[in-house]
Amino acid sequence: MTKEAKPKVLVLLGPTAVGKTRLSLTIAKAFNAEIISGDSMQVYRGMDIGTAKIKTSEMEGIPHHLIDIHDPQEPYSVAEFQSEGRRLIREISAKGRLPFIVGGTGLYIESLCYGFRFSEAVADEAFRTEMDRFAEEHGALALHARLAEVDPASAARLHPNDRRRIIRALEIYQQTDTPLSESPAAKKPESPYDLCLIGLTMDRQILYKRIEERIDEMLAEGLVEEVRSLMDRGCGRNLISMQGLGYKEIAAYLGGEMTLEESVVLLKRDTRRFAKRQLSWFRHMKDIQWIDVTGSGNFSENFSKIHAIIAGKFLSGLEYTSEQSN
Repeated sequence: MTKEAKPKVLVLLGPTAVGKTRLSLTIAKAFNAEIISGDSMQVYRGMDIGTAKIKTSEMEGIPHHLIDIHDPQEPYSVAEFQSEGRRLIREISAKGRLPFIVGGTGLYIESLCYGFRFSEAVADEAFRTEMDRFAEEHGALALHARLAEVDPASAARLHPNDRRRIIRALEIYQQTDTPLSESPAAKKPESPYDLCLIGLTMDRQILYKRIEERIDEMLAEGLVEEVRSLMDRGCGRNLISMQGLGYKEIAAYLGGEMTLEESVVLLKRDTRRFAKRQLSWFRHMKDIQWIDVTGSGNFSENFSKIHAIIAGKFLSGLEYTSEQSN
């Protein structure tokens, strides 16, 4: 019996502001693809400017999935993303189209591409409250140090400010006496998909300049008003959605904790650091073919390189044309 072929899945990843959106539209048209957003924040309705969410009018008729599927008050998890992503890959493939994951949330993308299993350790609200209190009293570094004592591998990949995931790793260790990094849930199985992973990168200083320019554009487009509107609708600063970049910093300004200028300086700094962490995460993923788009003005050349990679990987059995439209 012939082994059933794995579904083909295309992935375009890279740090924030590197230029994924424009390239993704051109690629999707060329390869008859539907886009699955690999962004943990674009799922939230009403959070458009701060997430750099593509507008419907900009989608050029290409189907986009996992955008605007949750209210900000509803938590969204990597497990839900994985489940929805699997369903979409099946449905898009069944239509004879190419599933195309585009985004910058490394954990989400990797979990879908490699079928991570998640720990069955249940939520222990009392333990979480205790750890939150510890972090408030002793600081983020002290909480991170507690994780490093019992699970150095997880501590090495988690930023000290990523309190939610640090507490979850501590919670798993507390319940199972096994570090998250050594649990069966952490083992990376063989991918259930025939993957083509393309990563975009550019000179770090140019990327940082693009990040700062994007934030200036967000402010001009009404980021402060967007955050104020969310808070007026009852979106508290403790929500997972409101912990996103751009939202927590502006909320601190609106809460009277700092000036607007101070919040923008903080936002730009945090976003630069976030981009650095994104690249660090992607660097440990295997099989990514990297394209340096530092000369991003030469869009045609960058697209030609990417087109050649995808065609070389998926040409057999995949009908496509660079002129194909939806």
